[in-house]
Order: sequence, then structure tokens, then C-alpha cells
Amino acid sequence: MPSLMRLATDAAKHAAARQTVIATNVANADTPRFRASDLPAFRPDAGRLPLRRSHPAHMAGAPDRSGPEILRDARADPNGNTVSLQDQVLRGVESARAHNRAVTIYKASLDLLRASLGRR
Repeated sequence: MPSLMRLATDAAKHAAARQTVIATNVANADTPRFRASDLPAFRPDAGRLPLRRSHPAHMAGAPDRSGPEILRDARADPNGNTVSLQDQVLRGVESARAHNRAVTIYKASLDLLRASLGRR
């Protein structure tokens, strides 16, 4: 698979995973002491370019943080819940746009590949 198509696929998977985290947040909007979480921003190079150390005393780099992270700056309700439905809606729209963008890039790449093969 060409690298641009792989990148678009990875971006779409990340957006879908982020939508899952957001849906979990919304589903638990009334759960006492539930902490809202979100995925870190999509990084195209995550997990692909391992850093090499020239000396054992050198730092190995930042650990891969691909799982959901608790939102630290979220204000808690009196019951301890940090889910803001307005914030989750905005995050959901942002994630949907990222997914649509990735699918559009994938489709354009596929159309270009088909055109280069003489198919349409």
C-alpha cells in the first residue's frame, strides 16, 4: 500500500478511536466521579520511526502514549464528573472532520492509482 494511503488509513483509524472515547465520555456524563478523557493528537510517525541511541546514557525518547488520557483541565461538577457535553460535541465534530478528511485523501489516492493503471 502506498505510504499516502497508509497515512490516510491510520488517520481514519485514529479518528474512529477518538470518536469511541468521546462516545464513552458522553455516555458517562451523569456518572459520579467519572473523568473525561481524549486521545492525544494523531502523529503520522507514531510507532514507525524508532529512535536509536548512540550511547546507553542518552535518553530513549518519549514513550508512545496512544491510549486515552484524562483531561486535566476539565472543571468538575459537584459530583466529581468532568464531562462537559458542549466540549464533547466540539471534540466529536473535530474528530468527524478528521475522519472525513482522511477518507477523502484515501479516495483521491485510490482514484489517482486507478487512473495511472488506465482504469477509472
